[in-house]
Amino acid sequence: MSESPKTESSDNPFRSRASASGGLLASLRQLLFTLLETAQVRLELLGTELEAEKRRVLDALVFAVVALVCLALGLVLLCGTVVLMFPDDWRFAAAGGLALLFLAGGLGLLGLARRRLRNPLGMFHASAKELARDRGQQ
Repeated sequence: MSESPKTESSDNPFRSRASASGGLLASLRQLLFTLLETAQVRLELLGTELEAEKRRVLDALVFAVVALVCLALGLVLLCGTVVLMFPDDWRFAAAGGLALLFLAGGLGLLGLARRRLRNPLGMFHASAKELARDRGQQ
């Protein structure tokens, strides 16, 4: 009696086709699930990279604004004060020297902001790398 279910399913060609069809559907479902899971991981990675990019750009903008404020206040207040402290004959030279000093400092801060905006790997580097790895595995 224990052999009869086995022989019935193996002897019946319709049943074996149905089980193969069920196996094919199960495989297709598993493939679809895997593809959806991979797409979800890639979208999460893209979202993480967008957030990091947004923070990096905002940091650079804050540096640039602070640099511009420093340039403006430094040039007006400090140069004016120091120039007034010099004798009349030296005021022009003092004003020029201080202007160059604060311009150099401001340009240095702007350079820092610019370096923050540069990304040697390019935008969405990790996502592109993962997608390339996915294509290579198939």
